Amino acid sequence: MTAGEGLAVLILCTGNSARSILGEAIVGRMGEGRLSAYSAGSQPKGAPHPGALRLLARKGYDTGGVRSKSWDEFAAPDAPRIDIAITVCGNAAGEACPLFSGAPVRAHWGLADPADAVGEAAEDAAFAETWRLLELRVGAMLALPLEIMTPAERRAALNDIGRMEGAA
Repeated sequence: MTAGEGLAVLILCTGNSARSILGEAIVGRMGEGRLSAYSAGSQPKGAPHPGALRLLARKGYDTGGVRSKSWDEFAAPDAPRIDIAITVCGNAAGEACPLFSGAPVRAHWGLADPADAVGEAAEDAAFAETWRLLELRVGAMLALPLEIMTPAERRAALNDIGRMEGAA
C-alpha cells in the first residue's frame, strides 16, 4: 500500500490491525505522489482485522499484501526514513516508541477502536465511521504546506488535526 515519494508518514497503533491499517491506506491513496504511507504496531496482532480487510476491499484496495507489522521494522538500519509518526490509539500514544530513522515529528489522532464492535454489521459500520474520520484528518493534513513547515509547526498543526470531530 505504500505510495508516492516525498514525506514518509507512519501510522501507529498497538495492534496494527484496524485504525493504523486504514490510516496507511488513506494516506497512501490521498497523498500519492506527495506522501509515502506505512503502518505498524507496538504489539502487532499478526493479521489485519477482518472488518478492515472487508472495508479496504469495498474501497477497491488489493488486500493481498496488507499485514500487521511491528514498529521495530521501522527502527531497523535499513528501514525507510520516517518524517511523521501519527498514533491513532491512546495506548500507542503513551508508549515509548523506538527511534525511527529521520527523527519524525510525532502527533496523536486518537480514534475509537472499530474492532470493539460486535457482529459483522456493527463492525462494518464502525470501520466505515473510522474511515470517514481518518479521511477528514488526512484531507486536513494534505491542505497543510508540510514540506516547508518547521518540525514544531508540523507537530502543532498535526496535533490540532487530532482534535477534530470524533477524537477519542
